[in-house]
Amino acid sequence: MEPSDGGTALESEASDTTDLAVTTHGLVRDYGHGAGLHGIDLVVKRNEVYGLIGPNGAGKTTLLSILAGLRRADAGRIELNVPARRVAMCPDTPEFEPWLTAAEVVRQSRGLAAAGGGDRSSGGSRTPGGDRSSGGGRSDGADPVGQVLAHVGLADAADRRTGGFSRGMKQRLSLAAALTLNPELLILDEPSGALDPAGRAELFQLIAQLSDTRTVIFSSHILADVQRVASSVGVLDRGQLLFQGPTQTLIDSYLRPAWNVRVRGCADALVRQLRDLAWVSGVKLLADQSVEVEAVSADIGEHELPRALVAAGVGLVSMNPVDASLEAAFLALTAGNAGNGESGG
Repeated sequence: MEPSDGGTALESEASDTTDLAVTTHGLVRDYGHGAGLHGIDLVVKRNEVYGLIGPNGAGKTTLLSILAGLRRADAGRIELNVPARRVAMCPDTPEFEPWLTAAEVVRQSRGLAAAGGGDRSSGGSRTPGGDRSSGGGRSDGADPVGQVLAHVGLADAADRRTGGFSRGMKQRLSLAAALTLNPELLILDEPSGALDPAGRAELFQLIAQLSDTRTVIFSSHILADVQRVASSVGVLDRGQLLFQGPTQTLIDSYLRPAWNVRVRGCADALVRQLRDLAWVSGVKLLADQSVEVEAVSADIGEHELPRALVAAGVGLVSMNPVDASLEAAFLALTAGNAGNGESGG
C-alpha cells in the first residue's frame, strides 16, 4: 500500500519503549464549511481492537482513509509504528472485477503482496506452490487461498464469479484479500454493514482472534458490535474526537446508574413518589408495568430506592441493575455537540 502523496508524514518508527501502533497529532482535513477533520489526536495500541464510532458524516471514513494512506491530510502528523506495506484497509463498499472468481481475487492480492516485497502468507509459513489452487474451495492445509476464504466463510464460493456476489459476500472477500497480505494493521470501514446478525457474530469473533497478532481499527454505526469486541473506542462527531479511551470508561463516565423495579401494588404511585425526589435523575413506567429509575449515583440509589418503595406503599418483587450500553453512552456524550454542519464521510 502506498503512503499518502503529501500533507501528512507517515512515519514507520520502531520503538522499544512504546506499545503504540498508530498515533496522530493535530490531524486536519478541511473540506470547507466545517466539514472534515479538526485536530485529531488518535492513539491506538498494538494488538488491540479500536472501535471508531460516530454519526453519518462525522469523518470516520476520511480518518481511516488518511491512516491507510489513501487520502491526504492538510495538516498534522501520523506516526505509524508498523511498516507501511503491512497496512491493509477494507472499504465499506468493496468492488471487484465481476469476471474474477473469489479465489482469483485472493490469488491476485497475494501476487501484489509478493511484488511489493510483502509476506504472502495469511498467518504462518507459505506453502510452496500454494498459489496454484486446485479446486479453489478446498481448505486442505496446502492451499493458502482456500484457507483464507474458508476463514471468512467463503469456501463454497471460491469458484464463483464476484459479479453475482451480494454486498455482504463482497465485504467478506475484501477481508480475505486483506488478510492474505498478513497486515500488522488492519483497517475496516463499516465491515458489518451488509451482514446479517449471524454474519456479524462470525465477523467479530474473527476480529477478536486477529487482535492476538495484529492491530485492528474499525468503524461501525452498530454500537452493540463495537461494545462486543473493541477494547478501546473513539467517538468522532462533526470532525472532532470527543472521547478516546477504554470502552467501559466511556460507559461509566457518561451514564448514570439505573434499575428496573417490579412492584406489587400500584406502579403509578411509585412513579409519582420518585419524581419528587432530588436524587432521582430519571424515572419512567414501562409497558410491562415495571419502573425504570435512574439515580445521580449508584450509592445513593441503592440506599434511597428501598425507602421510596416503602413511602409509596408498594411491595418489592424485584430490583435489577439496567445493563449500561455503549449506545446510551454515545448518545449522552454527543447530545451537547449537536449542530447544523456536516463533517464529511
